[in-house]
Amino acid sequence: LVFATSLLLGTTITISSNHWVMAWTGLEINTLAILPLISKSHHPRAVEAATKYFLVQAAASTLVLFSSMTNAWYTGQWDITQLTHPTSSLILTAALSMKLGLVPFHFWFPEVLQGSPLTTGLLLSTVMKLPPITLLFMTSHSLNPALLTTLAILSAALGGWMGLNQTQTRKIMAFSSISHLGWMAIILIYYPKLTLLNFYLYAMMTATVFLTLNSMKVLKLSTLMTAWTKAPSLSTIFLLTLLSLAGLPPLTGFLPKWFIIQELTKQSMAPAAMIISLLSLLGLFFYLRLAYCATITLPPHTTNHMKQWHVNKPVSPLIAILTTLSIMLLPISPMILTIV
Repeated sequence: LVFATSLLLGTTITISSNHWVMAWTGLEINTLAILPLISKSHHPRAVEAATKYFLVQAAASTLVLFSSMTNAWYTGQWDITQLTHPTSSLILTAALSMKLGLVPFHFWFPEVLQGSPLTTGLLLSTVMKLPPITLLFMTSHSLNPALLTTLAILSAALGGWMGLNQTQTRKIMAFSSISHLGWMAIILIYYPKLTLLNFYLYAMMTATVFLTLNSMKVLKLSTLMTAWTKAPSLSTIFLLTLLSLAGLPPLTGFLPKWFIIQELTKQSMAPAAMIISLLSLLGLFFYLRLAYCATITLPPHTTNHMKQWHVNKPVSPLIAILTTLSIMLLPISPMILTIV
């Protein structure tokens, strides 16, 4: 409870702060609150994940502080929105991409996610990304467009390619997170609110996937293959959630991609839009693989496995609500656009 409260507190402090030092404090509280949740199981891999996470986040926080101090040194401003010095905005971009796990600073993220339990993995890929994205949102007008576009396209590419031959569900979710961050970063300068919208929808769909995997106790693809007998209805709807995360049209996940491509073409960045759309096909491939393992490939298998007992436990209402949202929000996109 203490750690959950600290997480909420840290996130809230960062989001609502105007002063760089307050933002930094919030990020630090967040990091310290999530560390015990990662290393809770005392498994060597969990401890290793916590150590990696701590080192990366500490380095990123130092860079955030360094960039804001450079900016204050040159302009005399500690206000977050007044980040005008080019060097400090460059350092800030690097620091926040380290915090988020954007390529080229993405190496820690799959490892940490693989070492932590599913619920902590959910926190790491949603809640922990909100403060850095908010900081990027607040400083978006002074960031370097070419740099961010490059980072975004690289993230979409590497997130797709490296996820292709993974067998661990947590690592697959980590790479999917990296490629989604690419989509968020590419639009950040031109239409920052779309970045936030994309983040909210991504967080919702990822929460659905993680909670479903958690309720089926699935950590790798081979267990996912036999899990369909435990909860057939959940597995079937899980297929739709995965396709939504891949961004296929009648589902919610298509909505942010559609808006982002539209906005990029308005900004005469059609080549970038085309490249990032083609790169999201790589993501579609591994989501389809997850979906195949979850519902489409049924026994007889070539691999030996134990049949699971069918559980008559009802699906938790939270998963039901989240799944419904992550499948059916596309028809109300005009309303979402008016809010954005």
